Amino acid sequence: MDTPRRVLIVEDDAHIAELLRLHLRDEGYAVEHAADGNVGMRLLEEGNWDALVLDLMLPGIDGLEICKRARAMARYTPIIITSARSSEVHRILGLELGADDYLAKPFSMLELVARVRALLRRSEALERNARLDAGSLVLHGLSIDPVARTAEVDGRRLELTPREFDLLHFFARHPDKVFSRLDLLNQVWGYRHEGYEHTVNTHINRLRAKIEADSSNPRRILTVWGRGYKFAAAPAAAGGAP
Repeated sequence: MDTPRRVLIVEDDAHIAELLRLHLRDEGYAVEHAADGNVGMRLLEEGNWDALVLDLMLPGIDGLEICKRARAMARYTPIIITSARSSEVHRILGLELGADDYLAKPFSMLELVARVRALLRRSEALERNARLDAGSLVLHGLSIDPVARTAEVDGRRLELTPREFDLLHFFARHPDKVFSRLDLLNQVWGYRHEGYEHTVNTHINRLRAKIEADSSNPRRILTVWGRGYKFAAAPAAAGGAP
């Protein structure tokens, strides 16, 4: 029998946590709950979780700090933030720290369960694709190993966050194809929500700072004005559009 997927809930509202636990267990997931950030962080570090449902406002370590620390771990855990903080600023901040999705309270339990299912399907698809694309990609000085999830540029090892790696790998698999910011949100982040395009810009700027000799004059990840971005199949000429 297949091992059930493991979901960690970090939520200080006992009523919400119990409802989440019941709905997720009805879907066949193995669920554990932490009522404060310190316990949640310890459980996250101790176990191999398939998904994390994370409140922002917690006793002890807050949700944004947990999200940040989770993204520094070797294992990538899909994260859905749930919070009464419904402002666009908090949504974008959570996404830029590495959350995969965000639901503002009050939310539908059925919608949250559907989003957990979608994140787990996407995670499984990424794992399958990595196995299928087991060979390293090499493009003008950039080498990417999708299984080890490592990358080098001109022989120098890159220190990438999991999301930066996913974005770079996606670009490198589709050289010279132009993607809008919404396309990248859908393909790399796994959702299409207008208003979150700023997080794509932020990640592209960070990638450029790591893989370009001069991030203000990029030769690999190029802006295509009015359309989006593309990864150059061959180095762009110096002086190209940033």
